[in-house]
Amino acid sequence: MLHDACRLVAFALAFTIPVAASAEAIPRGAAAKNIKAVGYSDLQGRPGFKMSIRQVGDRWYLYMGHLWHYGWSIVDVTNPTKPEVVKFVAGPDNTWTIQMEISGNRMITALEKIAPGWGGDPNRPNDEGVLIWDISDPVDPKKLGQYKTGGTGTHRNFYAGGKYMHLAAGMPGYKDNIYVIVDISDPANPVEAGRWWVPGQKEGEAAVAPQSTSLHGPPEVVGNTVFLPYGGAGMIILDINDVSKPKEIGRLSYSPPFLSFIGVHTVVPAPEKKLAYVNSEAIFDDCKEALNHASIVDISDLTKPRMISLLPLPVPPATWKIKSFCEHGGRFGPHNQNQLQHNPFVRKTRNLLHLTYFNAGLRIYDVSVPTVPREVGYFVPPDPKKRYGTFPKSRLAVQTEDVLVDTRGYIYITHKNQGLWVLKYAGK
Repeated sequence: MLHDACRLVAFALAFTIPVAASAEAIPRGAAAKNIKAVGYSDLQGRPGFKMSIRQVGDRWYLYMGHLWHYGWSIVDVTNPTKPEVVKFVAGPDNTWTIQMEISGNRMITALEKIAPGWGGDPNRPNDEGVLIWDISDPVDPKKLGQYKTGGTGTHRNFYAGGKYMHLAAGMPGYKDNIYVIVDISDPANPVEAGRWWVPGQKEGEAAVAPQSTSLHGPPEVVGNTVFLPYGGAGMIILDINDVSKPKEIGRLSYSPPFLSFIGVHTVVPAPEKKLAYVNSEAIFDDCKEALNHASIVDISDLTKPRMISLLPLPVPPATWKIKSFCEHGGRFGPHNQNQLQHNPFVRKTRNLLHLTYFNAGLRIYDVSVPTVPREVGYFVPPDPKKRYGTFPKSRLAVQTEDVLVDTRGYIYITHKNQGLWVLKYAGK
């Protein structure tokens, strides 16, 4: 780990921050409201993607997948001003290792065929499915087993402990991803326990699925109810009292008028409020697509979910030359929320909702009055100086990917072409 002086110099060189600046200064080229920058790590040159976190004794460990590199990093964030990569676990070659989940001493990591245009080689072999790990030693994971789909692998999965993994899986004989439940009571021999799909996804079915129907995941499990972010098919609610026969009980369609690919990317249920927080994913650079959404849904009647509000669109700071983030380069629109509400070390979405917005950085919304959400904070990192991957295509603008908030109140955000920012909300 760098000494304090060296760390500040490295910070300054990377983001043109004056060396004399405090650790909580806003970096030059960034924009912020009610958020302070606490720390930064370049992650040893591997931009991070999805994250999870746990506390072990007096240490805090952040686990993450990577978009342009094959494997997973473990970052010690006990001192959030000095995040330190303590282990990189290599993954299979030519395979997406972007998603992971942890619960207790177990971690599951998704393996997936890399989508066209994202840096993979379609002429070389890839791995797929889910790897199951023992993380009793938090910095030395031990592989316990692997589940294989026989198809393209899995994207975003859910695991909150116990015997079942809930997967967004590309299975043979189906178009795009479907919902699969896997029993890992014996992690060396995972067994499928159930599956569900939108009629029309299975080859040979007469039904026609809505445009861009694919389970993005993760399936969000609350008791025996599962909320599925199902792309162009909308938000779908299932009953899994019998895991071998999941049953649809409710659905809310978003497309049209909102974009269909990916029309519903994330669903974060808040059953204690009888609400769900839902968003799409921006896909094309420069807003060349139908409108995205981030919305609040009333789920007091699971059979009839209804949208009650839309989160306001981010607006560039008044001092910027541009009038819309559509002019900033790259994607503009929602991506990931502070999810993992089942994780005891993740702050719950109560009155504040944290949402990444690609070139608009991180946005924080007050959702205490769900029919009138309002933006109360944001942090837009400086644009990156170095390209690591194939996107964004239009120009090298910041593209904030994932957000996680721990129970200490520290906010972690990852990006396509830069490292890990650690932030702190400074509002009420």
